[in-house]
Amino acid sequence: LPLALIFAYLVGLVYRPAAQPDSTAFDATVILGYWLTNILGFILMHKGAQQAFSKEEKKYSRRELLKDVVVSLAYTVLIVILIKIGVLKPISAYFHNKR
Repeated sequence: LPLALIFAYLVGLVYRPAAQPDSTAFDATVILGYWLTNILGFILMHKGAQQAFSKEEKKYSRRELLKDVVVSLAYTVLIVILIKIGVLKPISAYFHNKR
């Protein structure tokens, strides 16, 4: 999740609406960043675990990919909820001093 927020922050540097709290662009960039890092991370973890614990080379199956996608969807729902209730917001919003 921190990588997804950093991704959204970097996109927000180029595309200003993505840096605004409560914007659809921010929501979308956090979710996109999460998906890019999460799916890639799951694939790399599976491949690494298989190589570490198995002597034979095994392909990454469709079933494993489907399981990773379902887990990612569940976490995505959680992320959307956290964004909507204001727990997750653009990084600059955490440091903005409200007076």
